[in-house]
Amino acid sequence: MLKDFTISNLLDLNETIAAELFEGKTYPWEVLPEIGEFIMKIGPTLSTSEYECHEGNIWIARSATVAPTAYIHGPAIIGKDAEVRHCAFIRGNAIVGEGAVVGNSTELKNAVLFNKVQVPHYNYVGDAVLGYKSHMGAGSICSNVKSDKKLVVVKDGEEKIETGLKKFGAMLGDHVEVGCGSVLNPGTVIGRNSNIYPLSPVRGCIPADSIYKNAAEIVKKN
Repeated sequence: MLKDFTISNLLDLNETIAAELFEGKTYPWEVLPEIGEFIMKIGPTLSTSEYECHEGNIWIARSATVAPTAYIHGPAIIGKDAEVRHCAFIRGNAIVGEGAVVGNSTELKNAVLFNKVQVPHYNYVGDAVLGYKSHMGAGSICSNVKSDKKLVVVKDGEEKIETGLKKFGAMLGDHVEVGCGSVLNPGTVIGRNSNIYPLSPVRGCIPADSIYKNAAEIVKKN
């Protein structure tokens, strides 16, 4: 069991409207097939004084800011005080947390962004879970399908877990910082408070409180 990369070790469930989605599960990627159904369940229960329901099963907080040039396909929830900026493309099955930022030309689909997450510039985030206050630098992406199209396996050294998923972006713990231009390969899981150097190709599990310089040099934060 990859005990360091369980939901409880990666994510603060007090920082998402989707806490119920994670209940009864061990690893965060287990929620990926259920995001759309969960949105359809919780959306109609949201306060009409705080959220406005738009055509296509899209719930947008009245305090959120959505650029007129952004495109949102439902089902989706855009949380309180969130920003969806110019030319953002949300393709459905997406939960954008409170105070989160989906920036210019960022594409998002089948993903849960916890509160205060920032994907502000030219990011692709598909089939992913991004923990509280995680941040993806400009041009960094979650690659969600293997080149051989095989099912994704999560690996940590000699340990591995078959996910049964063909599409698996990345799982970021709380407060993760991903450097500009990095590619998070399918099956990447990054522990809390870790930093990824810019232009990094990342795969596998990165421990919490680490600095990822390259595959051969992952150092503990002081």
